[in-house]
Amino acid sequence: MRTPGPIRTTFAVGNLRTNVKSANPNFSKEHWARGFTLLELLTVISIIGVLAAIALPNIGKFKPNVTAAGSRQLLDAISRGRQLAISQRTTVYMVFVPTNFWTYSAYTSLPDTEKEKGRRLFDKQCVGYTFVTLRSLGDQPGRPTARYLDNWKTLPEGVFIPLQKFGPRNVNLPVMRVYTNSPPPALTPLLAFEILGFNVTNGIPFPSEFAPAASGPDPWVPLPYIAFNHMGQVTSGRDEQIPLALGTVSFSRDQATREPTAFSPTFNELPRGNSTNTFNLVNIDWLTGRARVERQQIQ
Repeated sequence: MRTPGPIRTTFAVGNLRTNVKSANPNFSKEHWARGFTLLELLTVISIIGVLAAIALPNIGKFKPNVTAAGSRQLLDAISRGRQLAISQRTTVYMVFVPTNFWTYSAYTSLPDTEKEKGRRLFDKQCVGYTFVTLRSLGDQPGRPTARYLDNWKTLPEGVFIPLQKFGPRNVNLPVMRVYTNSPPPALTPLLAFEILGFNVTNGIPFPSEFAPAASGPDPWVPLPYIAFNHMGQVTSGRDEQIPLALGTVSFSRDQATREPTAFSPTFNELPRGNSTNTFNLVNIDWLTGRARVERQQIQ
């Protein structure tokens, strides 16, 4: 019996046919196959290029807009603080986590249980806030009781309140000046907002309502705040602005536990100066307590 020889296979490219022959008597039929021409390959590549050019710009639109998300969150928070003040017929403070709060004697004298609560706020500097009232319905006259009305919240990652906003408040010395372009043809920057620092109070227990008061003129850590009275008005009697910066806040962390530690954070605006040059801030009307977003208009 004759053993079939090896299979011979011949391949061709383009319009050439592929002829496969077998020495097996049961597989003696020629098989023909057709490949892709160069023109067809170029056509497919061109179509893919056109589709990519159309799709790539639209893909960028699906990236999260953290500045818009932060603005929306602040608007909702301010509205909540205003409604709490009206519904409870009292003054409600929207307080923010200050930087380096652990350096105050009012903090260092706290018991360990309260210091542990404070350590949880190390990574909420310039991004964390909550609501506090010093007097509520049902309190006995002359015996107000401080109450935290919510847990500490943080702004979305990638956006923070600029450090300048936490500077000293002086009505004659704004901590930030925000400019906008004048109408064409003149493009000289025009002053849009003069932003004052936060009001500050050391009369609110911190980091919780159970923190005992320290002896001396400063019973608690000074907290930046914006307050609403029982009619929902801003207690400062003037419009308040909260600017937002796009960028990162880096907190010092323990190498082993990765928990934040008591060191000053570092701030990095990306792009640099965007909090004033391409500003995005929340403007609160003092008379109504209602807030709106002010953004840089490109002209």
